[in-house]
Amino acid sequence: MTTQNNSAQNKSIVQRALAGLVETGDVDALAQFLSDDFVHHRPGSVPSTRREWLAAVRAALVPLVGMQIEIHQVLADGDHVVVYSRRWLPDAGPEIAVVDIWRIDAGLIAEGWEIIEPTAQVAANLAWWEPARR
Repeated sequence: MTTQNNSAQNKSIVQRALAGLVETGDVDALAQFLSDDFVHHRPGSVPSTRREWLAAVRAALVPLVGMQIEIHQVLADGDHVVVYSRRWLPDAGPEIAVVDIWRIDAGLIAEGWEIIEPTAQVAANLAWWEPARR
């Protein structure tokens, strides 16, 4: 199998996994795409096992009913798939930008990394980038 075909198949796996969760709110729709030894990473926290992460997703779905999601990019390279999305939390909650990186192994999602940033904080988070003013 060529790398291009592999990337396309991996991209399809991630898209189907996320579509099942987003469209139905059914965590089991997502779970079927995760390997038994799946690990989820997020900056500032301890990695989660498959069971721990699915429990966290299940718990988060209740307060997030009505969240709007726009997926802007889905990029695949070999065994990695990157998804960039913007999300609007319910009840006038903040808009957030999310980058998910998924690693696929043997047709299942084996590992995930997630970075979440409220868009209202982007300017403050880039203060280090601007030249010092004296």
